[in-house]
Amino acid sequence: MKLEGQAKLLRIHFGEDDKWQDRPLYQAIVERCRALDIAGATVYRGVEGYGASTLVRRPRNFGFSKDLPVMVQIIDVEENVQKLLPALDEMVSEGLIAMSDVEVIRYVHQEGKRSK
Repeated sequence: MKLEGQAKLLRIHFGEDDKWQDRPLYQAIVERCRALDIAGATVYRGVEGYGASTLVRRPRNFGFSKDLPVMVQIIDVEENVQKLLPALDEMVSEGLIAMSDVEVIRYVHQEGKRSK
């Protein structure tokens, strides 16, 4: 599969402690993306941040907070991203989901090279 040109970028922001069916939410989102054959999804763990609750999430003095900010970034054509949105509506109970237009310069996926 080759993807170039106009696509959608989806960013989902929430806390690291958020769960979906007893699993980390970020893991569940990536698995759903893969099941829907979305071009790509990456999870980023933030150092500090806050959202709708205005609670600042940051490392504590004696170790890291277990609820640091997390962002999942997803890129694919609009049709595929639209297929994901109903699942995200169900899975993300608190957080921010933002979508923007992007131009993909190069994305090539070779069939048969998918790892488990």
